[in-house]
Amino acid sequence: MNKTKEIFITGFALFALFFGAGNLILPPFLGLNAGEDWALVTIGFVITAVAIPLLALFVHAKLQGTMLDFGNKFSPKFSLFYCFAIYLVAVTLPAPRTASVTHEMAVLPFFETSSLVTSFIYFILVLLFVWNRSQIIDWIGKFITPLIVVILLLIISIVLFSPEVSLAMATKTTPFVEGLLEGYQTFDAIGAVLVGGVIIISLNNKVNLSYAERKIFIVKVSLVAALGLVLIYAGLILTGALLHGSFDENVTRTQLLSRMGYITLGGLGNALLSVLISLACFTTAVGIVTGTSDFIKGLYKGSDNAYKATAIVCCFTGVFIGQLDVNYILLVAKPVLFLIYPVTIVMIFLHLLPQTWVSVRVFRAVIITTLLFSIPDVIGSFEWTFLQPVQELLPLGKYNMGWLLPAFLVFLLGNLLERKKRPV
Repeated sequence: MNKTKEIFITGFALFALFFGAGNLILPPFLGLNAGEDWALVTIGFVITAVAIPLLALFVHAKLQGTMLDFGNKFSPKFSLFYCFAIYLVAVTLPAPRTASVTHEMAVLPFFETSSLVTSFIYFILVLLFVWNRSQIIDWIGKFITPLIVVILLLIISIVLFSPEVSLAMATKTTPFVEGLLEGYQTFDAIGAVLVGGVIIISLNNKVNLSYAERKIFIVKVSLVAALGLVLIYAGLILTGALLHGSFDENVTRTQLLSRMGYITLGGLGNALLSVLISLACFTTAVGIVTGTSDFIKGLYKGSDNAYKATAIVCCFTGVFIGQLDVNYILLVAKPVLFLIYPVTIVMIFLHLLPQTWVSVRVFRAVIITTLLFSIPDVIGSFEWTFLQPVQELLPLGKYNMGWLLPAFLVFLLGNLLERKKRPV
């Protein structure tokens, strides 16, 4: 095996599995509203959409097990519940969203067809890829990702080298925080926990590596994917900022991305962008359905029937939810993300720390604290105000991160108590 070649192929595949609907429509819209503060927005977005997912992949490199290993330290029952919650969220929100975005931007402008037809054909193709999972990494890494990158770089380059574009004055008061929170909507921290397992299983099926070799391999693969994501995100955010004068304030995320194709590539722009959208969304849907099917297969002692049945259920779910409007799916996702994302972030960091700092009691205490202090953000996302005074009292509460400081303080306090109990 040519390890360098495999690292880049797998890294490109991982990039494509991450780079889905949200990753396409969110960055340009952020840039459009950021103006001169596009760099601050980019840093915030990259933290939640690249850095934390990258750390999740490092955890996979360390654990080299299944998703159950993320929560087993709390308890096996909690881990099972957490995994089911993650997979349920992934199958019912980001996976169908890929079909919805594909329909609105890549099908509807050319064909007068219903979203049901689009979703049905889309998820039939997803099912075919998932059932041929041994070929997933090669197909995505060798063929699909290079095409995605080429089209994106072409759009970004045309805007960057155009003499007719300029940055607008900054209007946002907290650009860094807005980038941070918008990164939640990519689902990539959750996606990294899910997709990391797909990469490990695919590696085990293809190559024979020791634990240490697999760990180094996964880290290098993750860095390749992360570098690609950072470059593309920064380019798309800057592109949105530079093209601010071409759009009115009521433009939607999908309309903005679609019109960028016309502005940069002329008559061919919409066709090329349609190919990009379809491919980027499709690879993410394949990754989610494959990861979910792998998880259920593991629960049923490696049953291929369980794998295939789960894939069918996931795809049928995608067909029906995928008919919904993109903005509606984003709206529904918000409260779910405010609950699941903080717990996922905290577990990623706890697993990366030396085990002497993270006893079972500390692990449980920090997770419970994170869940409790995430409740005001979840309630607030429904526009219910009865917990707003609590939210405003919490440090960073107005930025929907009121859980962060309490979780950190409980971690410190837990370690102090643990050390007092240990014999000198």
